[in-house]
Amino acid sequence: MPVIHLVRHGQATFGADTAEGYDVLSDLGRRQAEVAGAELARRAPRDPVVVCGTLARQRDTAEIIAKTAGLPGVPRTDARWNEYDHIDLVERYGGAAPQSAPAGAPAGSRGVQAVLDRALAAWMADTGEDGWRRFASGAADALRGLADGLRPGRDAVVVTSGGVLAALCGELLSAPPAGIVALNRVTVNAAITTLVAGSSGISLLAFNDHAHFAGERRALLTYR
Repeated sequence: MPVIHLVRHGQATFGADTAEGYDVLSDLGRRQAEVAGAELARRAPRDPVVVCGTLARQRDTAEIIAKTAGLPGVPRTDARWNEYDHIDLVERYGGAAPQSAPAGAPAGSRGVQAVLDRALAAWMADTGEDGWRRFASGAADALRGLADGLRPGRDAVVVTSGGVLAALCGELLSAPPAGIVALNRVTVNAAITTLVAGSSGISLLAFNDHAHFAGERRALLTYR
């Protein structure tokens, strides 16, 4: 059966006040991509198709992974693997700027995450045509199209983002909105989620595997 490795992009420039400013890999993010590439080389995907979203942090991560792992060809892009605009999301639903913690919440990334969790839950509850359902269905269509195009004995590596991973895994697990928010919260930069595509459909084998950031590489582990 074809195996699909979904990789979250490396760490971007956390704390930027625009989506464009955030869409840049940090030096740590580049190192994380190299380590993920080495891990994928160890797994030896078979004649892999390499795909990523169109965001700079996704494309750069995919290029580093492909080079490090020795994967052939140039990563192809598909905007359906793109992340939602978290800054716009928080402005619309979170009730606070993304750099700020809500009242009574810890400062820094934990405070930002609390705001994002609230905004994401509100977005999923919104039934508007341009809401969560459109975002999640686009990601699901991209996954199904990729799986349908994989012949037996051929695998895929996809570089995407935490929201896409949460949407896809939430659907595969039939998770409620709170479960999807929880999945989104714990996604690790450059972690690997593994799926298999068989005659009965697509199944989740492993979510958010980040064992390649254990031991002496523990300092490389980040969530934002």
